[in-house]
Amino acid sequence: MPGLKDVKNKIEGVTKTSQITKAMNMVASAKLRGAQEKMERFRPYNEKFAAAMSNLSGGMEAGNLPLMEVRDVQSVEIVVVTSDRGLCGSFNSNIISKAEKLMKEFEGQGKKVSIVCVGKKAYQYFRKTGKVRSSYTDIMGTFQMFNAREISMDISENFMVGGSDDVRLVYGKFHSVAVQKPEEEELLPIKPIDDDGGQAESADITGAYTYEPEPGEIMEVLLPLFLNVQIFHSMLEVGASEHAARMTAMDNATNACKDIIHDLTQLYNKARQAAITGDLMDIVGGAEALKG
Repeated sequence: MPGLKDVKNKIEGVTKTSQITKAMNMVASAKLRGAQEKMERFRPYNEKFAAAMSNLSGGMEAGNLPLMEVRDVQSVEIVVVTSDRGLCGSFNSNIISKAEKLMKEFEGQGKKVSIVCVGKKAYQYFRKTGKVRSSYTDIMGTFQMFNAREISMDISENFMVGGSDDVRLVYGKFHSVAVQKPEEEELLPIKPIDDDGGQAESADITGAYTYEPEPGEIMEVLLPLFLNVQIFHSMLEVGASEHAARMTAMDNATNACKDIIHDLTQLYNKARQAAITGDLMDIVGGAEALKG
């Protein structure tokens, strides 16, 4: 049985760890409120932008614009968005696992795969593969729209020069404080939405829209902006999901510390009882020896 001092030192160490995890839980909770509010304010804008793009592209043919050019897929680029920091449970590993599964699926089809990492955790994992074309780290804590613009310009330029024929986006979507799931979206080429499909999704909308200038000219301006919005939206989702996952992970860690402290306290009491019993046996033995 371990000594009293050893057990006491373990209890003090776990207690300090519990205090740290509790503080991190409170910090993550405070940050989550701001990140979630920012994400929820941006979601309607993203949805309306996507709806406008669907309506504009309904009468167009794929390939009319460089970012809509559909080619025979020989090379695929995967944009992986994770957090910069850890201690958020399996959140980042789930995103990475989905991206890796997608990468192996394309490689199994004989396609060349390249990776664009947004977030330090994605880069730390995929740099071992030698497939990272570009990375953006240490920005997820304070990212702004210009960061998303820089990333989307890099991706679109690589697509237009033939560096990739298909671009996929993998990120963690915020569903609730308890649920954050990895999502995959097709980023490039941007494919036109069929008119019938658009009307089926929005049956309450009737009539036709008249655009000036022509939809093609508007799309030429809006397509890069649409990519910016898609990237920024994924970063907002990951930002909120990271804090929610960390809050849950730190809460679980605090509860685990409490269980360990309970077990160590019982062990300490047993060790203390054994020590007292031993001391009493020595005293009784000494007294009996003096009587003899």
